[in-house]
Amino acid sequence: MKKIQVLGVVTLLVLVSGVFIYATSGEQKDKQFKVGTAQYFPTEVDFAGEKAPLQIADVKERFDRELLVNANLHSSTILIMKRANRAFPIIEPILKQYGVPDDFKYLAVIESALMNAVSPSGAKGVWQFMPDTAKEKGMEVNDGVDERYHLKKATEAACKYLIQAKEKFGNWTLAAASYNGGITGVNNKIAEQKVSDYYDLLLTDETSRYVFRILALKEIMKNPTLYGFDVAKHELYDNIPTKTIEVDSSITDLATFAKSQGINYKILKIHNPWLRDKKLNNPTKKKYQLEIPTEGY
Repeated sequence: MKKIQVLGVVTLLVLVSGVFIYATSGEQKDKQFKVGTAQYFPTEVDFAGEKAPLQIADVKERFDRELLVNANLHSSTILIMKRANRAFPIIEPILKQYGVPDDFKYLAVIESALMNAVSPSGAKGVWQFMPDTAKEKGMEVNDGVDERYHLKKATEAACKYLIQAKEKFGNWTLAAASYNGGITGVNNKIAEQKVSDYYDLLLTDETSRYVFRILALKEIMKNPTLYGFDVAKHELYDNIPTKTIEVDSSITDLATFAKSQGINYKILKIHNPWLRDKKLNNPTKKKYQLEIPTEGY
């Protein structure tokens, strides 16, 4: 008799648990099924603490597009994750120093994939500065020295721009959009369309996608396993230890200088990509900081 009662209780528990399982909404089950695939979609997202209104149909669709594109660019996204381990430790403290939200490191990601890229329009470096803008923000740009390739100085310049844009627009989302569309360009669209929210503006295709690309890379890079990415820590690219050498005179032959430091010309250029010539002309005795690796070569 007791065995029959026990079996009855077990059967009841199974039936009840089954009811609860099948009571889960179709949307929840679909979401659970897609965890670990390129089709996973989060419940909510924000940029610099400013929430994206995913309840608006076109906003949700535009974000979905960038998630799908970047989650399926498997090799490119993995390389970005590997490079981020090397670049983010340099970028993050500078953003913090200037009071710029940490999320802006993902703006650098979509600008250049964290490489010293060169655009068809002439923008260069991780932060993709045009020559005139770079000079306005205090960077040296000429045939021999191009500080757009100097990650620390370019990050500082980007911070200066973003702070200026935030003061103009009052929020970080529009400041990010203006990094692509320009402060004047975005401001003109606001005046024309009589709205002041990025998600309400009709912009050029590139600027319209811009913040959503940032949101997508942020989401994927912060939660890689949810999108099917599995990159082990030992596979990430590390920063190679360096020592800093200060020079305040011209260097007539960088290859000879490199050898005097125990390295070669290639290694010198890898660690100091802002040196754009085979020599360093310095008639004004400006002080330059050169990074010399102490291992890894």
